[in-house]
Amino acid sequence: MPSYFFCGIGGSGMLPLAMILHGQGARIVGSDRGCDQGRTPEKFAFLRQHGIAVVPQDGLGLTTDFDALVVSSAVEDTIPEVKRAKELGVPILKRAELLASLFDAAGRRIGIGGTSGKSTTTGMLAWILTQAGQNPTVMNGANFLNFVAPDTPFASALVGDKDLFVTECDESDGSIVLYHPTIAVLNNIALDHKPVAELVPVFRQFLDNSARQILNITNDAVAALAPDYAATALTVGIDTSSAQLQAHALCASPLGISAEIQYVTTGERASLTLQVIGRHNVENALCAIAAAVLSGVTLAEACQALAGFSGVARRLQTIKNINNISVIDDFAHNPDKIKASLSCLNEFSGRLLVMFQMHGYGPFRLMREELRDAFVVGLKSGDKLYMPDVLYMGGTVDKSYTSQDFIFECQSKGLSAMYAPTRDEIGRMMAAEAQSGDRIVIMGARDDTLTDFAKSILE
Repeated sequence: MPSYFFCGIGGSGMLPLAMILHGQGARIVGSDRGCDQGRTPEKFAFLRQHGIAVVPQDGLGLTTDFDALVVSSAVEDTIPEVKRAKELGVPILKRAELLASLFDAAGRRIGIGGTSGKSTTTGMLAWILTQAGQNPTVMNGANFLNFVAPDTPFASALVGDKDLFVTECDESDGSIVLYHPTIAVLNNIALDHKPVAELVPVFRQFLDNSARQILNITNDAVAALAPDYAATALTVGIDTSSAQLQAHALCASPLGISAEIQYVTTGERASLTLQVIGRHNVENALCAIAAAVLSGVTLAEACQALAGFSGVARRLQTIKNINNISVIDDFAHNPDKIKASLSCLNEFSGRLLVMFQMHGYGPFRLMREELRDAFVVGLKSGDKLYMPDVLYMGGTVDKSYTSQDFIFECQSKGLSAMYAPTRDEIGRMMAAEAQSGDRIVIMGARDDTLTDFAKSILE
């Protein structure tokens, strides 16, 4: 029986991998400084309830009887377990390396790539395949709301058939090139942790590693790659006549969006009705439907399954509504995601009070202009932007560009924008400002406590 020690086991990419390995019979022990600090205690209680020990992050829990120490790409050598592993000679494995080895061992492998929409597309495909009786093993970075239950509050992994593996593949650390899918999905390419010019060759390698490709040619950067994969790709697009799987006649409502789907190759047609809002979710759905079709599901079955898709956590998820004031939790953290979320929200009336927490100083400096433009263009007159200090998770980093600098630049562009050092201060400001009909939106990534903060507003 293999044995792994997970450093940072509460992370969005670590927890589901630990659950999959545990479900396949491996012995798992983990540590997390979030647990040591008392953050999100319910998550660590969930792991313990499933037989996974969580110990202090002091290095003492790591012993020579582990096959490997599993770490994220961001972990530093100063972490006690890393130091201890080097002292003891315990192999150190990156999370993505371990996931890719599990993935590549499966008979059917579907990898979901793109700078935006990976978690939702993965969730959509998981739901379609499950409804079609295919029992996939699925690895995701966000909670599948369809699979959340009292005994599984953290449903970001499905432990199913080892030979049908679906996972989202991360480009931010370059690890996407480790995966060798039978079907590679590429939804979009846009500025995120790296400029587009740097991302294109990384995504190209991902596609080169695969047997078949799903390409969303609604996205210009993906469309530019499509001719190179004409013999093996299934192209999808909204109102894109050259796509093989097309969506037309989109119709948005406050509760979702619908479209007519046509599979040009076979002549099949079906109606799609989603419970999640936004044009970008039609693109996500097209990618998921295409992957399902290549996996033996009919177009009609796939569209019917998606009518019951509840979404994934923190993707424009309405947390509460008090006195006609909605609180919405959203993972948007790069310019494309923010533009997509604001576009969805502004299809319907109501002022937006947005708190955006940036998830690191490095990406903040890289994307500062595009982030600013996303808010300046996306927020309408009367809307307000609030920003606390940048999320800092430790390590050595250049902190020269700050939230205060960003807010000042937004103000200079005419945006109603405010800075306060802490979220608690911003929460009080937003609660004092909110009126009937307003929508409070909490935006940001890589911080599980953002959801707790969203739940606490207006209390």
